[in-house]
Amino acid sequence: MTRPFPLIPFRRRFAFRLVLLLGVGNGVLHPAHAQEAQGGGLLGGFRNFLGSDGEPSGAYASPDAIPRATGPGIIGLDGPRTLDRLNPIALPEIGGSPKLVLPTIPGFAPLPDRPTLDSIRSRKALVLEAKLAGDGEPVPTGLVWRLFAPLVALDGKLPLIASAAGGTATFDIPPGNYLLHVGFGRAGVTKRIDFTGEQTREIVVLNAGGLKLHAIAVGDVPIPAEALSFDIYSDAPNERDRVLVAEGIPPGRTVQLNAGTYHVESTFGSVNAVVRADVKVEPGKVTDVTLQHHAAQLTMKLVREKGGEAIADTAWSITNGSGDVIRESVGAFPSMVLEEGEYLIVAKNKDRMYQRDFMVQAGVNTDVEVLTSDIVAAPDASQGSGD
Repeated sequence: MTRPFPLIPFRRRFAFRLVLLLGVGNGVLHPAHAQEAQGGGLLGGFRNFLGSDGEPSGAYASPDAIPRATGPGIIGLDGPRTLDRLNPIALPEIGGSPKLVLPTIPGFAPLPDRPTLDSIRSRKALVLEAKLAGDGEPVPTGLVWRLFAPLVALDGKLPLIASAAGGTATFDIPPGNYLLHVGFGRAGVTKRIDFTGEQTREIVVLNAGGLKLHAIAVGDVPIPAEALSFDIYSDAPNERDRVLVAEGIPPGRTVQLNAGTYHVESTFGSVNAVVRADVKVEPGKVTDVTLQHHAAQLTMKLVREKGGEAIADTAWSITNGSGDVIRESVGAFPSMVLEEGEYLIVAKNKDRMYQRDFMVQAGVNTDVEVLTSDIVAAPDASQGSGD
């Protein structure tokens, strides 16, 4: 007896067709193949296509790689498709982005200092000018300004805050107390400055002047400048208490000095022609001083006869009236400047000695000849010492 084909209700048939459609969409028509999908069944294959998290996998298959069946379709479809293994087509690899090397950025930016009242308001300047005397004009140039902090540093010196050179000086400094030193040549003064921060003009009185020195020989005989030099000392009752203020000053140069009395020495030549004087420097004025030398320049030579040719390789020794040797020299024509007075001139050539007494007259430059006839007799050893 033939068993009739069971009738499937409409709802069940609709659900069955939906399951087949899901299987076709995933390319799974055979139950054996469908079970290979993760989780099993048609829905498992659908999940395999999407991936474990429901997102499509990273690979895709070309549609041409899926063969289409040519047999009669099922439930209105063309027919069953044979499920082949689809190898994914590799996408081109995109090169990694270049590594960026960024500068180190601090964890936080330091906050600026809180503005103060002094930083907000415009700062005023300290203007300084100097005069040689209280009623004089401002010094236009040649000044050296230095501002120091009033407290001694660890090195034992006052810290230098600011400096300037020239005439009038302008300092943009914060309010405070300062020690000011202004120099003008060898003159200078120190003053305390209390700066309040307001526009201030300070006038410093140096109480200084200038000293210009010259020298001549007796009879108003000019002296070559290269043969003259001057030394300036502070005034003191005793020579040992004097302090050297300026040394080796050439003639005609003006030296800036604080007002006061100074001891001046002028040297003519390099032996013993020295003249001294005390001079006074007045504020705001240049004191011009001319000193007079009582000396002369001598040129010596050893000759066999007057007016003869000088003998070379001669050693010379000059002794003053007290018997002190004041100069020694070697040469055919030694020249030197000597203070006026009596001298003994000794010339030595080979093993023979010659000598002559000579009087130096101030302002009279001359040549001195020592003759070979002025020989010094050797002492007679046969006479003994007389003891």
